Amino acid sequence: MRENNFASKFATMRKNSGITQQELGNMLGVSNRAVSKWETGLALPSTENVYKLSRIFGVPVDHFFDASTSVKPAPTTEPASSGMKSLEGIYRIGFGPSSSHTIGPERACEMFKAGNPTADNFKVTLYGSLAKTGVGHGTDRVIKKTLAPSPCEISFNYTEDDLPHPNTFDIYAYSGDVFLSQSRVASVGGGKIVIDGIEYGEGEDVYPENSFEKIAQYCERENIRLWQYAERIEGKKITEYLSRVWHEMKRSIADGLADDGILPGGLDVQKRAKQLYNKQHIDESAETRENRMVCSYAFAVSEQNACAERIVTAPTCGAAGVLPAVLYYQQQKRGYSDTEIVHALAAGGIVGNLIKTNASISGSECGCQAEVGSACAMAAAALGDLFGLGFDKIEYAAEIAIEHHLGLTCDPICGLVQIPCIERNAVAAMRAINAVSLASFLSDSRKISLDKVIAVMKQTGLDISKQYKETAEGGLAKLKVGR
Repeated sequence: MRENNFASKFATMRKNSGITQQELGNMLGVSNRAVSKWETGLALPSTENVYKLSRIFGVPVDHFFDASTSVKPAPTTEPASSGMKSLEGIYRIGFGPSSSHTIGPERACEMFKAGNPTADNFKVTLYGSLAKTGVGHGTDRVIKKTLAPSPCEISFNYTEDDLPHPNTFDIYAYSGDVFLSQSRVASVGGGKIVIDGIEYGEGEDVYPENSFEKIAQYCERENIRLWQYAERIEGKKITEYLSRVWHEMKRSIADGLADDGILPGGLDVQKRAKQLYNKQHIDESAETRENRMVCSYAFAVSEQNACAERIVTAPTCGAAGVLPAVLYYQQQKRGYSDTEIVHALAAGGIVGNLIKTNASISGSECGCQAEVGSACAMAAAALGDLFGLGFDKIEYAAEIAIEHHLGLTCDPICGLVQIPCIERNAVAAMRAINAVSLASFLSDSRKISLDKVIAVMKQTGLDISKQYKETAEGGLAKLKVGR
């Protein structure tokens, strides 16, 4: 109970002092997200920061804890959870353009509406990234659509920073002018939601292992592949679900390759998947063709996502084009069966699940390294498994993929999942293929593990300035679009 005791006392003292989470984080040299986790009991501050807090609030260290307990630093590289959820939480079938901005809010509003059957009107206040990029991502539209036919008044709060997560909104239910109820929702990435502090939609942990090291040790001991591990833990139903996922991914590619015109949103971005697919050079080399095909598939899915069409998160909407592009190209080139591709999806899903569990897949929380970087790692692991590589090579490929996306900013122009997001999916798909190639030659010389790189990605994300994390306030988002 030590963590809960600390969290309660710390939260009360901070709020009574009038210091915001952001201000306190600046005093300590940590992120406001770290301060939020201390208040919710998800983590403890280091011993050094506990002493700093005692000086800031003018209380002895023991005041934060029971007298009989000692203070220990919060873990920084150990897994954040004792297990992992189902792979269904990584591969969600839904409508774009953003899992955190559309799929998550849609699910939350459906639940809130069902819980307030007598309500005839609603109000919603969007905060943080949802406020700053919600219009570009279509958050306001999906909320109104979900709560219809009842009217919904939406307001945007751009200044509040004392939030449990950058993607936070409050929803209120009314019957006429009579207030009925209120909930605070955090859309934390990949369609996952937390309502009033309670996670929904993913159930209990189903995987006992929560690190690649432990999973690989188990698989090697049992002489099984990653997909067999997933099926052993989740049963045949996960393979059936992934078969549906692959069907949807192929449909997204086909629809995107057949589509043309201008993407919605006002940037006048031309759809280019069809052009890429059909524009063959007369003397095109095999390498050039591979690049063109893979990129056309990534563009196809990403453009479908930008049009708010149905796609599969892998692990998010904004990064949905990477994994299907890599696997579809290999299926077309080498004739892999759908069953073999589904097995590869399971392997990629395991890596995505590790990242989601021990770091983040939320662009607003950890930047685009958490979205496209994670997708690249999933694609690398899936491709390595498809090629029949050993666990060391699969791990190394996924590690390379994340390592070379560290610090990647999330800075979409006008808050639209178009520039640079669509091209970024294509680049990451090619990088995943290169990572597998490199790992197949050099895995015996690697010095660091995938688990350690995931921990570094998490810390890097927390250290990134918030203006580079899906706020459309920094980086490329500040550029004016034009020739």
